[in-house]
Amino acid sequence: MARILITGSTDGLGLMAARLLAHDGHGVTLHARNDTRAGDARDALPEAEAVLIGDLTTIEGMRSVAVQANKLDRYDAVIHNAAVGYREPSRIETADGLAHVFAVNVLAPYLLTALITPPARLVYLSSGMHRGGDPRLDDLQWTARTWDGSRAYADSKLLDVVLAFAVARRWPDVLSNALEPGWVPTKMGGPGAPDDLSLGPVTQAWLATSQDPEATVTGGYFHHQEPCFAHPAARSSETQDGLLDECAKLTGVQLPSHAT
Repeated sequence: MARILITGSTDGLGLMAARLLAHDGHGVTLHARNDTRAGDARDALPEAEAVLIGDLTTIEGMRSVAVQANKLDRYDAVIHNAAVGYREPSRIETADGLAHVFAVNVLAPYLLTALITPPARLVYLSSGMHRGGDPRLDDLQWTARTWDGSRAYADSKLLDVVLAFAVARRWPDVLSNALEPGWVPTKMGGPGAPDDLSLGPVTQAWLATSQDPEATVTGGYFHHQEPCFAHPAARSSETQDGLLDECAKLTGVQLPSHAT
């Protein structure tokens, strides 16, 4: 049995993946942004081992989730599922002065990766939209560009792949992979999404626990348990190091050079 933490798991794909993993006998820790959502999560999956509470829009909240996770001993896998979507009509600024989409979708998985005791496996959820993302790092907070919610989301999902590959390169003893679940009809995807919802949570659960040779790799990008094409910029060590440097400046926390 593996112990898995899933961020953003009170509903949608995060909760669906948790249910799959719990059904297979794994120990699942959920994450909710507040007490009310935590209660919803416990009701939805009573067999969950724990529910961590923290608002990933703030650096303080990110740090709190990491502290709670480390108190519960080392995880075998962490699935970075929490995200906000592409429908924000204007730039929302967080309490830390950051673009909301960047804070939740990129900075949170970075800081949690840096602060949580490294597990054996890390899984980062991206999107097929990442292929339309801009890999330049000169305006991560969208203060120079005119806001475009769809583009900001695509950028953030590209940076999730960059982060996954950066961790794979720096921490060779940890299996670090990214995936796209497909455009499925969740709250984020919308009711008109054309892909099969039942397949949406499968690949992340598989990457977190499977002993299949295809799943025990690192630096991969997947869709429906099959390797697929990722934006070439995600393989650039310059882009990877640049993103890690920018996230370290914002949080005051550097990604450790080795997983210990």
